Amino acid sequence: MTATFHYQLRGSGRSPRSVEDYRRLARRAVPAMVWAYIDGGADDMRTVAWNREAFDRWRLRQRVLTGHPARDDLTVGVAGGELALPVLLAPTGLTGLTHWQGELGAARAAEAEGTRLVLSSAATYSLEELGAGTAADHWFQLYPWRDHELMGSLMSRAWRAGMRTLVVTVDVPIQGNRERELRHGMSSPPVLTPLRVLDAAVRPRWWYGLFRHQRVSLRNLVDEGGLPDAVRSVARQAGLIRVDLAWADIEWMREQWRGRLFVKGILDPDDAVRALDAGADGVVVSNHGGRQLDGVMASLDALPAVASAVSGRGDVLLDGGIRRGSDVVKALCLGADAVCIGRPFLYGLAVAGEAGVRAVLRILRTEIARTLTLMGVGGVHDLDRSWLIPAAASSIDHGHVGHVDHGQGVRS
Repeated sequence: MTATFHYQLRGSGRSPRSVEDYRRLARRAVPAMVWAYIDGGADDMRTVAWNREAFDRWRLRQRVLTGHPARDDLTVGVAGGELALPVLLAPTGLTGLTHWQGELGAARAAEAEGTRLVLSSAATYSLEELGAGTAADHWFQLYPWRDHELMGSLMSRAWRAGMRTLVVTVDVPIQGNRERELRHGMSSPPVLTPLRVLDAAVRPRWWYGLFRHQRVSLRNLVDEGGLPDAVRSVARQAGLIRVDLAWADIEWMREQWRGRLFVKGILDPDDAVRALDAGADGVVVSNHGGRQLDGVMASLDALPAVASAVSGRGDVLLDGGIRRGSDVVKALCLGADAVCIGRPFLYGLAVAGEAGVRAVLRILRTEIARTLTLMGVGGVHDLDRSWLIPAAASSIDHGHVGHVDHGQGVRS
């Protein structure tokens, strides 16, 4: 890690060792208004909590004396390519509010660790800036705008910037009721009071970065590529999203986009099948991190049925609630090809910019590898549901968990 990284962590009393450590440090690094945006959710935030609790419903199966060496290779195949780590960085809007290095710093950290960032339509670095500032083929997330010309322009710009995978988010016909953000003034425009200004002022590093680098606007939607100059706020952005989106719109995007296409926001297996029938190459099982429909099921609870419905026809990704390497392992056992993290990488970004994101990814890499070794698994490709035991089970029922093939194993 760089000297800057160590300097930014000085005064914390100890070095962060987990995602939760970064969460605690991040809470102190940004104003309450920004923290509400990073860590909050919709309504009573029940789905936010359920995303985490869902992982507790599964226990890892441990086998000893399996003869497997420690595994450092965590490579998985996703979107027609390979990732050195089964963890992508999910699309997050207004990332420059967290730290001025924003999406560009996060993308550089991701590619340094052998994975990718999914750049949000609401990013504070433009498609062109990300393409020029990185070497890897990062992904682009597209909202279903009302204007096909606007969507076509964004897809063309993404392709020219070197992006070959498109992620279409379909669970935001309207914005969720994020009361915690509103209580702290995180609206459009932000509501500033003397106390909120003071809260920001006592964080000089964040304040200095914000005003020096001005990463607060939606760079993909502000007078670039012939787009309307009036598109300047989250509220305006939300107003351009189609409420009446239908599968025909996905088919239209499929016709326009030459690369891989994922549909994000899938919780129902029937919707997963419809997405593939419409031409998608994969789906992202997601409830938007609990930021949209509060009370909807946890992403992990939806994963097994969706993975079964997809049944090898496309890739399955999962986001929501990932905080440990063991969470990643459980998701892979239940049918995910890889996972996406949002809040965890934002925690690292808030604390130390690009270096903090890279540190979070390294923590997850180490935890995944350690978990596999302690479980007695040969590697990530050997994971399937037989390596999990429902927490409700009072004892190991070998008839239920199935025989473990210490050779190849089969994904289910």
